[in-house]
Amino acid sequence: MEAVFSLENIFTLLMLILLQAVLGFDNLLYISIEAGRTPEHRQKFVRRTGILLAIVFRLVLMFILLGLINSLTQPLFSVQQGGIFEASFTFHSIISLFGGGFIMYTATKEIMHLLAVEHIEGIEGDKKKSVPVVIATIVFMNLIFSFDSLLSAIALTHVIWVIATAIIISGLMMVLLADQVSAFLKKNRMFEVIGLFILFIVGILLLTEGGHLAHMKLFGFEVIAMSKTSFYFVIFVMVVVSVVQTRYRNKLEKQRAIEHDTAHPAPST
Repeated sequence: MEAVFSLENIFTLLMLILLQAVLGFDNLLYISIEAGRTPEHRQKFVRRTGILLAIVFRLVLMFILLGLINSLTQPLFSVQQGGIFEASFTFHSIISLFGGGFIMYTATKEIMHLLAVEHIEGIEGDKKKSVPVVIATIVFMNLIFSFDSLLSAIALTHVIWVIATAIIISGLMMVLLADQVSAFLKKNRMFEVIGLFILFIVGILLLTEGGHLAHMKLFGFEVIAMSKTSFYFVIFVMVVVSVVQTRYRNKLEKQRAIEHDTAHPAPST
């Protein structure tokens, strides 16, 4: 018992909770945006049900990965196209490539939807997805997002209770934060656009990682994985630019309003 609850295991548990929380940000962002495509009175149910089911499937995925850890990096098949395209695909690389492509497709589709809507207020009433479909999508994407974090957790420790506890705690944290994130995005529609572009960059991150794992070469150039440092730096710059741009735009609008009132004073009674 002492060995199970050793200081090393407890310290590893704290590290994994922090890791899951940091890597779960983009996942939570996706959940909030995707749940927004359902009727408003069902959105809270969709978010919580999707996350709770995702926790269960994460635990199942953990046991699967522990059993297949040695075969995940084994080459499944190779493609050689005369210096134009070369790759040696593994199960891990295929998951990353597929997940990255699907996330980029989803983000692009939602961005195009925002641009196509004539009235911004109409977005709220434009619900095209059913509750079961959205919940299934959230669970599926949660597994895609958690694949790398689970592999990182397994690399740190093989103690099942440590990994499982970190998954459960981080999942419950997501349940607690999901409503706040959704409310924030609803009040600040600008950040919904930023969120979609963040998801797009997440897709690029997964694509480059999958290409790197597959030793992919395009026209003789090797695909290099995008570093997590570069990813978070890009996100930081995007948020800062957006905040500065918003404050500057509000300042301009106030100035124009003052100039308009000065040029066209209200008639005296």
